[in-house]
Amino acid sequence: MQTIETYDFSGKKALIRVDFNVPLNEKFEITDDTRMRAALPTIEKVIEKGGSPVIMSHLGRPKNGPEDKFSLKHLVAHLSDLLGGRTVKIAPDCIGEETKKVADSLQPGEVLILENLRFHGEETKGDAEFARKLSEMGDCWVNDAFGTAHRAHASTAVIAQYFPNDKMFGFLVGSEVASLEKVMKEPQRPFTAIMGGSKVSSKITIIENLLERVDHLIIGGGMTYTFVKSLGGKIGDSICEDEYLDLAKDLMKKAEAKGVQLHFAVDVLEADAFAETANTKVVPANDIEDGWQGLDVGPKTIEKFNKVIGDSKTILWNGPVGVFEMDKFAEGTKAIGAAIVEATQKGAFSLVGGGDSVAAVNKFGIADGVSYISTAGGALLEYLEGKDLPGIAAVRQ
Repeated sequence: MQTIETYDFSGKKALIRVDFNVPLNEKFEITDDTRMRAALPTIEKVIEKGGSPVIMSHLGRPKNGPEDKFSLKHLVAHLSDLLGGRTVKIAPDCIGEETKKVADSLQPGEVLILENLRFHGEETKGDAEFARKLSEMGDCWVNDAFGTAHRAHASTAVIAQYFPNDKMFGFLVGSEVASLEKVMKEPQRPFTAIMGGSKVSSKITIIENLLERVDHLIIGGGMTYTFVKSLGGKIGDSICEDEYLDLAKDLMKKAEAKGVQLHFAVDVLEADAFAETANTKVVPANDIEDGWQGLDVGPKTIEKFNKVIGDSKTILWNGPVGVFEMDKFAEGTKAIGAAIVEATQKGAFSLVGGGDSVAAVNKFGIADGVSYISTAGGALLEYLEGKDLPGIAAVRQ
């Protein structure tokens, strides 16, 4: 398999699939350029090696063809700034003769952005002929959009067949894959996963897959109360999925059969309202009063979870253990983050993934203290479920 480090880009046009699906305000100004900055190392490597990057991405969800508000022309000036003032051109479309003329005229070091891929319905349908037309815009294909790697779209997977010997991962996808495989395929032990969030239903397949791999599984957040109630505990008005009580019992049985230690809250911070102004008190996790709800873990639970995390060599964190967005209920999630940082400093490999977890890491200013942060969203969740991702498989085939 080719790699971006070893491939000879000299004089070639590199067709790079990136994820430039960035938020824009009403003036079409970029309000968060994280995804664009994440792709810079790959774009700069192609330039450094004498190639011309041809950037392709989607933006938003256009319904019926081109829409000005979803045009990638709004990103041109900012990408040029990120690349130190380098020339960045915008194509009239992502396929077609006019676009090919612009691509063919590119000089080494010049950058071209193709127009929004999703202006064509064939992109999301994974249409092979559309993928062939896209492939005409470059001499090689670089997949650097892990966030769309779980989609078998024309630009993310189908296009690979037209570059049998000239396809590779970009730096972002390469680091995502390497980090995830380090956790899920070759973890140092003990391996602890921390699963938070509000609903068991959204994490069932992930939990089942993790039970095949981990030594410890910490269950936090709103999911806690479905498990507590399944064991006969009182959860007051806490969030609970009654239709999943039997499943919760089954998951506990599976964990026991596989020798996986499950860890739940032993005490929680209950509140009489879902608000910063609520009255609160610490109570046993299985004895929450009617009219009250558990919104964070308590001090005994923090101590318990910290001990498990501190003894771990591999740590996966997906989901907060409380309503961390409100400072009053952020202590548990903040403590989890601090424990992960401390374990990482002692040599553990830690991976944080999922929107809420990443938001928590940023809120508490600990991003530099963990080994890797995945911002992939749906692709990450499908990987954790054990699914093959089309955008990864396409490069490796």
